[in-house]
Amino acid sequence: MGELRGDKKRKKYRDPQQISPVVNIIISVFLAILAFMCVFPFIYVIIISFTSEESIVRNGFQLFPKEWSTDAYLYLWSMKERLFRSYGVTILVTILGTIISVLMITFYAYAISRPQFKYRKFFTFLAFFTMLFSGGLVPTYIIVTQFLGLKNTIWALILPLALNAFYIIIMRTFFLKSVSESILESARIDGASEWRIFFQIIFPLSLPGIATIALFSTLGYWNDWFTALLYIDNPNLVPLQALLMKIEANLEFMRQNLDVGSIQQSLFDTIPQESAKMAMVVIATLPIAVSYPFFQKYFISGLTIGGVKE
Repeated sequence: MGELRGDKKRKKYRDPQQISPVVNIIISVFLAILAFMCVFPFIYVIIISFTSEESIVRNGFQLFPKEWSTDAYLYLWSMKERLFRSYGVTILVTILGTIISVLMITFYAYAISRPQFKYRKFFTFLAFFTMLFSGGLVPTYIIVTQFLGLKNTIWALILPLALNAFYIIIMRTFFLKSVSESILESARIDGASEWRIFFQIIFPLSLPGIATIALFSTLGYWNDWFTALLYIDNPNLVPLQALLMKIEANLEFMRQNLDVGSIQQSLFDTIPQESAKMAMVVIATLPIAVSYPFFQKYFISGLTIGGVKE
């Protein structure tokens, strides 16, 4: 009997730091609703992209459309050569830009995180200052086009976005929090050079922070269209986002010129306008959304450690 009473007491014992099952269910339901609210807009966009244009005109945007259609994707497929070329430019810019951006940011952040670096305060202030005050659009344009001569080159899409002061501050804090100076001293005593220390010790230890910065840079390069608008006139170097902006602008131009009769109404009616816009959003967003889970396991730890202000 005594053992049975002892078992019942052990069963009733609960960790005071553990939340109760009821609260756990409430929080889980709340988070599930929140997650659904985040995902639902993209699901809605996908549904609209597969809705026929007639159904949209007649019934508006519906979660369960009466008529399904792939006309929007067929319309974009008719421009497949330009789309694939722009996809190639965007992928090249994203990969190259992310590699260059991560290297430049980590080099800068690692230097200003080491106490033995003599000018670390000056370069830290320089990063803070440029984060608060930018040079402005006109000076940046003059430097990129006149001084560096990057106009209509692939580097015009990469270099202006390569160094970000906010990411430098995040990585600097990450290095201060996660890399012990005693490890670096041991490596120096064993005769390791600074390059070897950085790539064989610092890099593996800082993988969560670097993956976070890489994700930010990848999203920045993939979604950027304004840089191409400023510096690119060559149609072979137009990235995907800029091309989709041009397609949408052309659709709007055709719609406005229907009033003056320069474009036939019958020709314009064959183009799926609203569903095509949503299809553009899908093909521009889907690749980067698919790649996100590969960064996720590093993302949370890297952002929380690097985001601490010191």
